[in-house]
Amino acid sequence: MTEETDLPLAGVRVIEFSHMVMGPAVGLILADLGAEVIKVEPVGGDNTRRLVGSGAGYYPMYNRNKKSLCLNLKSPQGLEIAEKLVAEADIVVENFRPGAMERLGLGYDKLSATNPGLIYCSEKGFLAGPYEQRTALDEVAQMMGGLAYMTGPPGKPLRAGASVIDVMGGMFGVIGILAALKQRHITHKGQYVQSSLFESTVFLVGQHMAQYAVTGQPANPMPARISAWAVYDVFDTRDNSQVFVGIVSDGQWQKFCAAFGLDDMGADENYRLNADRVKRRDILMPRVRELFRQFDKGELMAKLEHCGLPFAPIARPEDMADDPHLQASGGLLSLTLPDGGQADLPALPLEMAGHRFGVRHNPPDIGADSSEILEQIGFEAEEIRKMSQDGIIG
Repeated sequence: MTEETDLPLAGVRVIEFSHMVMGPAVGLILADLGAEVIKVEPVGGDNTRRLVGSGAGYYPMYNRNKKSLCLNLKSPQGLEIAEKLVAEADIVVENFRPGAMERLGLGYDKLSATNPGLIYCSEKGFLAGPYEQRTALDEVAQMMGGLAYMTGPPGKPLRAGASVIDVMGGMFGVIGILAALKQRHITHKGQYVQSSLFESTVFLVGQHMAQYAVTGQPANPMPARISAWAVYDVFDTRDNSQVFVGIVSDGQWQKFCAAFGLDDMGADENYRLNADRVKRRDILMPRVRELFRQFDKGELMAKLEHCGLPFAPIARPEDMADDPHLQASGGLLSLTLPDGGQADLPALPLEMAGHRFGVRHNPPDIGADSSEILEQIGFEAEEIRKMSQDGIIG
């Protein structure tokens, strides 16, 4: 599904003022779904492009299918261009510190006065309340929202191994935008939409909050938890690999016992129900661990797959590039990066009408579309050349 007119958001124009992950994730999803997304960057480009280490993948992952316009928003002419773009747009996305867009003169109140149909999405650290002026990061939200406590062992809070809250906050922003688009069909008016890191984290740990409400017992960190199921763990195999196996129903338990020759346990009433198996986990688990050590990883997974039991190899991110399912299903998209390198990166985890969403534009070079965009809104070639010389555009 790569033809522009076939895509669900074809004809929707988005102006994205963003950096890092949360805001760009909103733009990425909208762009993959077919919107025209214009990424407004400083002259010289978004600093996210130059991150190293764990940040080196942010720009290539979250900026495909977008156009790049470099503007000096601190200059009157650059600001005028931004306002002209927004006047003809459907959506604005921004994820800068609270008050930054208002100080530039690009806040919702001002822009919606000239474009009443505008949907303006702010991706922030916190929703309205005592914390709303704080500066937040994905890791800050994970720490204060309870997720890091649940992820690490007791006394050692640990953030999740990816920017899960940045991405989830972006997803909630997209949900709000799509709901506002639907409502605009009825009211003919836009609105202000806000999504946040902290509240997204709290939503994720809601299951643990509910557990406390139901049982009166605080949830233990995941490494120290009492599992809801007896067999639900990572197991060592004969070839020094590891496989996760989860047996989450009494029917699966019977299949497991039959497939692996545990006839005595399968027939034992003391193990028939999951709650009883959990109570006897100290007896059950050593036997299962010893059983699984008799198999190589491939043998064990083949046996588990044959009898329909949940399992997973312990994979690394780099293994996903060679995953046969992702390769066969369109789950990976081949991109050319601004430095000329190639990368196979994840597609949206979404299928509509039997189709996946693909690449229409590689992640853009700095200011790659500046001239084209300015021509579309009425600037002449000589004006554009002068603005480039004056540092208004890049």
